[in-house]
Amino acid sequence: MHDDRTLVEGRLRRVLDERIRPAVYPESVPLTVAVWHAPGEPVPVAEGLAAPAEPIAVGARWGAPWGTSWFRVTGTVPDAWAGKTVEALLDLGFDENMPGFQCEGLVYRPDGTPVKGLNPRNQWVRIGSPAEGGEEVDLRIEAASNPVVLDYHPFLPTQLGDKETAGSEPQYRLARMDLAVFDETVWQLVLDLEVLGELMAELPVDSARRWDILRAVERALDAVDLQDVGGSAAAARARLADVLAVPAAPTAHRISAVGHAHIDSAWLWPLRETVRKVARTTSNMTALIEDEPEFVFAMSQAQQWAWVKEHRPEVWARVKRAVAEGRFVPAGGMWVESDTNMPGSEAMARQFVHGKRFFLDEFGIENDEAWLPDTFGFAAGLPQIIKAAGSKWLLTQKISWSRTNTFPHHTFLWEGIDGTRIFTHFPPVDTYNCSMKGSEIAHAARNFKDKGVARHSLAPTGWGDGGGGTTREMVAKAARLRDLEGSARVVWETPEQFFTRAEAEYARPPVWVGELYLELHRATLTSQAKTKQGNRRSEHLLREAELWAATAAVRTGFPYPYEELDRIWKTVLLHQFHDILPGSSIAWVHREARATYERIAAELTGIIEAAQRALAGEGTVPLTFNAAPHARSGIPAGGAGAPAAAGDVAREPRPGGGFVLDNGLLRVEIDGRGLVVSAYDIEAGRETLAPGRAANLLQLHPDFPNMWDAWDVDAFYRNTVTDLVDAEQVGPGEDGGSVRIVRSFGASRVTQVLSLAPGERRLEIDTEVDWHETEKFLKLAFPLDVHAERYASETQFGHFFRPTHTNTSWEAAKFEACNHRFVHLEEPGWGVAVVNDSTYGHDVTHTVRETDSGTTTTVRVSLLRAPRFPDPETDQGVHRFRHALVPGATIGDAVREGWRINLPERRLRGGRAVAPLVSVAQDAVVLTAVKLADDGSGDVVVRFHESRGGRTHATLTADFDVAAVTATDLLERPLAAAEPAPEREGDRITLRLRPFELVTLRLKRA
Repeated sequence: MHDDRTLVEGRLRRVLDERIRPAVYPESVPLTVAVWHAPGEPVPVAEGLAAPAEPIAVGARWGAPWGTSWFRVTGTVPDAWAGKTVEALLDLGFDENMPGFQCEGLVYRPDGTPVKGLNPRNQWVRIGSPAEGGEEVDLRIEAASNPVVLDYHPFLPTQLGDKETAGSEPQYRLARMDLAVFDETVWQLVLDLEVLGELMAELPVDSARRWDILRAVERALDAVDLQDVGGSAAAARARLADVLAVPAAPTAHRISAVGHAHIDSAWLWPLRETVRKVARTTSNMTALIEDEPEFVFAMSQAQQWAWVKEHRPEVWARVKRAVAEGRFVPAGGMWVESDTNMPGSEAMARQFVHGKRFFLDEFGIENDEAWLPDTFGFAAGLPQIIKAAGSKWLLTQKISWSRTNTFPHHTFLWEGIDGTRIFTHFPPVDTYNCSMKGSEIAHAARNFKDKGVARHSLAPTGWGDGGGGTTREMVAKAARLRDLEGSARVVWETPEQFFTRAEAEYARPPVWVGELYLELHRATLTSQAKTKQGNRRSEHLLREAELWAATAAVRTGFPYPYEELDRIWKTVLLHQFHDILPGSSIAWVHREARATYERIAAELTGIIEAAQRALAGEGTVPLTFNAAPHARSGIPAGGAGAPAAAGDVAREPRPGGGFVLDNGLLRVEIDGRGLVVSAYDIEAGRETLAPGRAANLLQLHPDFPNMWDAWDVDAFYRNTVTDLVDAEQVGPGEDGGSVRIVRSFGASRVTQVLSLAPGERRLEIDTEVDWHETEKFLKLAFPLDVHAERYASETQFGHFFRPTHTNTSWEAAKFEACNHRFVHLEEPGWGVAVVNDSTYGHDVTHTVRETDSGTTTTVRVSLLRAPRFPDPETDQGVHRFRHALVPGATIGDAVREGWRINLPERRLRGGRAVAPLVSVAQDAVVLTAVKLADDGSGDVVVRFHESRGGRTHATLTADFDVAAVTATDLLERPLAAAEPAPEREGDRITLRLRPFELVTLRLKRA
């Protein structure tokens, strides 16, 4: 037989495009359209419905950037269409290739009842099935003219990312606004041919199944009358019935399709627009659930559910009904799909506390899975947090974006820093926007790396990022793929059903230990410095507010601010979303974030000061409050009193220029360039810096990645570097133990103050940068005379190690990594820490010196970037950073100094010292939270962990009468069995901790 395969395939493409798809709507009449353009921000639904509308014609331009237009669409169903299925086709000017990234709409009836959302892949509204001739049609569309920020030529700088700079030029041209007859038989024929054509393209050319499909398609096309597609569609479908009925092989891969719309809580749109995106999508999905009995939809991010409840109660009612039916599933148990690298210990815990509690309170549903398809890598402390929240599974997708190494598993156990293991699935479909294309389904089956021992994978199905969700076409395709030869089997299931099945079939999955590092988007650890600083500062202010308010509540009856803290926590958690905290959103998002963090700081500072005033009482005694988890200056952790006297710091001129600072523990030489050329540990008799090298060295790199400007830094950035060694001024600081340095470069200016703390082995570095560079990357370098094959980075509830070498491609790919408050490296008996108050990105490299064969290990802190997309003014302006170099530091010192720099002492005058509400005897045990229980019972909740990576006994002492102690999960619920159980003797509680173990105790007050 002659090979005519390409001829038939080409015929299929053309006939589908030019004849069959257009015949889905064989008859149409235009609708009458009027519009009202809201003058500013979106208005309430009732106001939009009642607003006066003026006529607008199809083809007219509409929609200023970020504007809202209310369309009124009216018409009459022709009498001749009685008994037919009629739909309104409402095209606002869509580009079908941009679902979620351009204009969208929500359709209402005149009484304000929501009907469904409109987006580029969902432009229809059912009018009647069957329709009644003469029926009046009156629909209202709340249309958002969101501009296209990420266009076909991506990453071009644009001012469209903020309404303050976007202008008023209309963005869209009104397209089709018709009533049309919907021919379901033709529509079904389209889906038959799409599924078979897509499957055929994935099968081997020499397989019999491919040729069976090809001949069936050819026969079906022969049956199509191109001048009467509707009249011949049934006959064409009949010729496809046999090949569509052949069942899949018993060994076929099995895919659990989960209806989904991964909606970024902010990204190329502001938070207020996400509120509306969620309403549109949930309206669509509840409508689809009513039409499709097998369809199941899952939505994560409790914040988005809360938005629907607050802003769209009429949509919320439909959502609640669908949840009760088990068809609309709360997923993930987190407040938002947050970044997991940068949020601090308590913040990561509270993501689960507030997320799970919302779903429990609203629906009585307990989430067993964490759902994070799009997060940019996963910190090694996360498994323990997931378990402590009462969950046991994790889903992610983003690791498929890694550029260097292919992750070796799709279903595996992920082991965190404390030994906790979480059953994890990484869908082989390699997208969280699966649309049921044959190429996607075939890729999932081929790509699945656990063949032979497992057979199930999950496919999040629906348009996401900007929302939209699953379409009726996806559901129809899935129905055909349920049991079809040559394809994986597809069935709609909930996340719980998938994970239960997958875990049951895979008795001994492989184990991955440590972080799940994304080999991409590394620059998100640095972009938008003020957003990151706002997050870090808010986390520590919340710690202080809870600590002092709880202490004051127990001691003085101070009214504990439950509602205020709950609200503020949720705001901070929202801004940890994986496109806000990472700095990858439009200018509008980060402008609002900066203002939000300022409001939060003012409110939390007010709570802290009020609680401390209540604790201190009236008087004139100088008091210093210490919110850190370690004693300092003679003041216990969580207490207040008069600080112990500190020693002196000497500042002397240095021969050849510069200054020498000496506090008896550390002798630091700063040369005439303002660079640190010696940091001598007097007690150890050891130099910290590598011979001939200088620390406090600012280094500037060009920074123009191949794509994803705000997200990425590519390895070639290191090829070119400028050391900023010229100083305009190197002079004495304001106090006797400091040196002030000023230098300029490009259009920017840096002012630094270097100081020694009395009685401490700590060189403090206060850096102010007036930053006006473009596409540059600023680093702060510390070349250390330390031989270390690995170094420690703080993460949630502990730290973990990364190698300093690049033996394999896995190590080489980690050329930019995340830490929280410290990095630490050491030789046996002596180490160095670099601590910070607000930076996350860093790199650590090592070289061997030719002069003495010694090892130089260089720690570089990432300070600032200047990408132009999606915010063309990223980080322009003044920034302040605080770092410290701590020679001779143990890992315990690194932990302590990291907390110290992030929790400055507070001073006021009062009448009495304040003893800690709860204290712990061991420095290795760190209290991360002291608070009152969320249920308002007045119980004191204490959360702590072992911080050094060793075993220890912890003894907690409560400075109040304790009636009972209970080990709980993060939601403050009793654990079924605490191993080992805490032992209580009066107000002293003792328990044993394994390395990095996280514990939450609930102390009932007598």
